[in-house]
Amino acid sequence: MTKRDKPVSLSKRLWNLADMLSPGGRVVDVGCDHGFLDIYLVQTGKMDGALAMDVRKGPLAACTQHVRDAGLEERIETRLSDGLAEFHLGEAEKLVCAGMGGPLMQRILLDNPEKTESFRELILQPQSEIREFRAFLREQGYIITEERIILEDGKYYFPMKVLRGEEHEAEIHAAEELDLFDHYGKQLLQNKDPLLLRYLAEQKRIMETILAQLKATDQQVKESSNANAGENDEGQEHVTVSGREHRLLEITMEWKLLQKAIKRME
Repeated sequence: MTKRDKPVSLSKRLWNLADMLSPGGRVVDVGCDHGFLDIYLVQTGKMDGALAMDVRKGPLAACTQHVRDAGLEERIETRLSDGLAEFHLGEAEKLVCAGMGGPLMQRILLDNPEKTESFRELILQPQSEIREFRAFLREQGYIITEERIILEDGKYYFPMKVLRGEEHEAEIHAAEELDLFDHYGKQLLQNKDPLLLRYLAEQKRIMETILAQLKATDQQVKESSNANAGENDEGQEHVTVSGREHRLLEITMEWKLLQKAIKRME
């Protein structure tokens, strides 16, 4: 078997991105890295063609070489681009954007709204600020129609299939339930994904440790304050206590939401 005949092998994370795409048409991959996802999509016939873009010259050069090695230069184009800046309307019907922080992904989607809104389907996988990113999508009129949780090399990933709200009517939920979905994923909770339950159990252990530390620190500070009541600046103590109590309240609210998520999974 020649190098051109041998299909590229994908990591679990990349395979799930490929699997979530509906077949046919062309896809633009923003942040393509070495291009293995795009090569796989074309090799397997899942996509007719692809536009692989990255802001970094090194990975894009490697991607271009991999495309050549696979003999797919006529079906996969590589392009240096900051987000969607060098993408032109009509070049692809689907978007993949994965492997970067949530705030950066938000910027990419917001910088070129006309281009973003032209895609029939978006496969998105933010690496950080997952809760904030889900809320951002909802506020921008997008609907997550499918979400998965992947565990690879000790790290959890949350790939999402996203469509414009005009195509799929959003369900009405109470504010508290929306907060729950933003934190842990509506699809994952409704499907009672067993890997999500494992993730929640890990989050519970982490949060229990944080709460215990905060309460211990709170007690120590109060004891110290009482012992030095006449020596401390009264205004400064108020600020310190307020900040400490705010953090404790914040974590306590997160804890209650986590408990609701676990109960929903039972």
